This record gives sequence, C-alpha cells and structure tokens, in this order.
Amino acid sequence: MTAHQVTFKIATMCRVLGISASGYYAWRKRAPSRRSRDNIALTRTVRTVHAGSRGTYGAPRVHAELAANDIQASLNRVARVMRAAAIVGISRRKFVVKTVRDGSRQAPDLVDRTFTAHAPNTLWVVDITYISTWMGFLYLAVVLDVFSRRIVGWSMSSTLHVSVVLDALNMALTTRRPRGVIHHSDQGSQYTSIEFGNRCRKAGVRPSMGSVGDAYDNAMAESFFATLECELLDRSSFKTHADTRNAVFDYIEGFYNPQRRHSSLGHHGWTKKPLP
Repeated sequence: MTAHQVTFKIATMCRVLGISASGYYAWRKRAPSRRSRDNIALTRTVRTVHAGSRGTYGAPRVHAELAANDIQASLNRVARVMRAAAIVGISRRKFVVKTVRDGSRQAPDLVDRTFTAHAPNTLWVVDITYISTWMGFLYLAVVLDVFSRRIVGWSMSSTLHVSVVLDALNMALTTRRPRGVIHHSDQGSQYTSIEFGNRCRKAGVRPSMGSVGDAYDNAMAESFFATLECELLDRSSFKTHADTRNAVFDYIEGFYNPQRRHSSLGHHGWTKKPLP
C-alpha cells in the first residue's frame, strides 16, 4: 500500500482490501517481531559469507560457514533467507564423459578410480587445461592433493611444453617434500615424456596413469577445472596473460586453498573467521 499511495488514497485501498485504516496505521507503527529482526540480522551475515565466497556459495556452504562460526540456523532457514534476499550461489555444469578409447599405458594405474587418501602427500592427481584470453590461450597445470583437495603445485605457460607440468610438480615437491607419493595423470605427452619420467624417478614419485580418453580415470582433476571454470573463468574476461595469471593466483592462493569449503569433505573449511 505504501508503494501505491501516490496513486491511490490509503482509505480507498483499505476499503478495497477489506481492512480498517486504523488497523493499517497501527500495523505501520508496530515494531518488527523478534523473528523478523533475527531474519534481518541473519540476512546481513549471509550476505557477508556469500560475498566472502566471491559470490559462489549456495545454501549448504553458507550454512556450513555459519555453523563453523557458532551461528545457529538450520539449512532450510538459510535457504529461505537466501531466496528472500535473491542471494544465489554458482552451479557447475554437469560432468561430461569423454569417449572411452583403450590404449597401453606408459605407467600402471595405481588408483583405479579410487580417489581417496588417508593422509596428505600420499596421492596427487594432476592435469592441464587451457584458458582463453584476448592474447590467445594460456595453459594451466595443477597438482591436487586428494586428502585435502588443496592445489599443492601449479604452473601457467603460453605453450604446452613439458616445462609447464615440470614446474607444477617442482612446486609441489618443494612445498610438500613427499615420500613415495603417487602422481596420477592422464597419458598426455607431457606426462609420458622422458624428461618428466626422469624427474619423477629422481624425486621418488610413483607415476600412475589412467586409460586413454576416459575422463573418469582422472575425475578429481577434471572436477577442479570444472569448479575453476564455474567460479572464475565463466565470470571473467581476460585481456592479457598477466591479467589471467593474477586472477588464477588470486583464486587458488587467495580463495580455493585457504578458504573454500568442499562438499566432498563435508563442506570442510580451512579457517574459522569471525563474522559480524
């Protein structure tokens, strides 16, 4: 009624709606209920959590973040508050399976699609993807620790030379110093190269490879790239390689590794930050 009082008189609208004018004015003067005040406060906190996730979290991850900060609210209530405030998370596209083609392996499959680990630095999965920029493609190689879902090594290059995967591996080796870690990849030429194989042997890394052309054999690495595409690449346009490198660095080291909650880990997060 307030929105339409410039066009219609309050008394006229009350008569049409079958309510008394005195009741309407009494309602306007009445203080908000406790539930309404609580929902307003919860909405502010939800907005803070959502903004902190760079606009990516849906209700389950927002709820997990609230619970981690000792803020009591059911998942259904969080979902209702988000709907009312038009706060939405980012949804990934469905996983697409590539055509399966049998082929011989340069290394045995030590994983057999069992992407679990009971401790850090026991199983790493790796892969390469490309990022489109105004200056042409930029290639990103990552090393992901299965136990924590953290990206423990990564590298970017304008070419698909073996150095891009070597740099990612060397970063992981330097920061983690593993012993006998399984390094699981596809059968791309970079991972089957003599230079890469020599580096693995020297570092005591155990190479593992899935079958040719089967995305499920490296599903966890594919899943990270789908998340990266959904939460960063699809929402950005990169003019230069430098802009792309900075954005990927900020996403991996500023959000994905230290903050993002992972559904596969029960929405586990790495830090507990106080919320206003």
